[in-house]
Formats: sequence, structure tokens, C-alpha cells
Amino acid sequence: MNELEYQQTLEKLNQCPCTYEKAILSNRCACEKSQRIYIAEREAVACLSSEAQERCMTLLEQFFDNARFALRQTNLETPQPHAKAMKVQCGGLLGLQAALSAEESTELKPVENIDALVTQALEEFGDFKQLPYQKIIQFISHYQVRGKRSQK
Repeated sequence: MNELEYQQTLEKLNQCPCTYEKAILSNRCACEKSQRIYIAEREAVACLSSEAQERCMTLLEQFFDNARFALRQTNLETPQPHAKAMKVQCGGLLGLQAALSAEESTELKPVENIDALVTQALEEFGDFKQLPYQKIIQFISHYQVRGKRSQK
């Protein structure tokens, strides 16, 4: 299957793509509203709720907007390289989880349910603009994307 065929098939099968697909496929996060799709030995993630997808997109935009300095980027209009997208998705969700957690643990546990975390954040802060971005950005800055595997 060539790339064009793959993209066309993906668009037909995944009409509501998951905003945090990279985080889910890396197994650092999970979501009850997600569903994995397998096409030609590749994986994609769909969101089962358009409302949840919209909330997640708004939150991710806030993560990118507030992380501009930490990412050393002024223009976030273009698609981000994989490593930076991973830092923002995984680091942002882990930071949000830590900000909402009562315990002061340094251990990073995977996010078990993105939708529940996003819902909790909205209930606690009322608006994504009110989140404690100072703490969340620390997690984005320090998130380590797995390095390239060495070939033997």
C-alpha cells in the first residue's frame, strides 16, 4: 500500500482522529474514549467522541501556546516535529496529572484516562486558561523522548 492509499484509507476509517495519538501510541497515556485502528501494519487512534476531541484539541493548543518559550519556538503554525509534539502531548498530560494530584510524588505514572483528566481539569479550574501552566511547562520541558535505538 503506497502512502497516498494509506492516507485515503485512514481518512475514511478515522473521521475523528485522537488529538493525543502520539501519547497513546507511546503507551505513556490511555483514554477510555480512544480506539486503535490498524491499517497495513500501521496504527492510528480514533476518538469515539467529537466533544471529547474538541476539548482535547483546545487543551493541546493551550499546552503549545504556553510552552512556546520552553520549546524555543515563536511560530507554532506549522506542524511540529515528532519529538516536540511528544514533549507537549506527554509532558503536558503528565504535568496536568501532577498539578491535579494531591500527592507530591516525583514518580511519573502513565495517564490512565485522558478524558477523565481533561474533565477533572475543567471541573477544578473552570477554563483551560486557568490551569497552573508554570508547573505543567516544567513537565513539558523535562519530558524525555526515547532516543533512537542503536543498530547492531
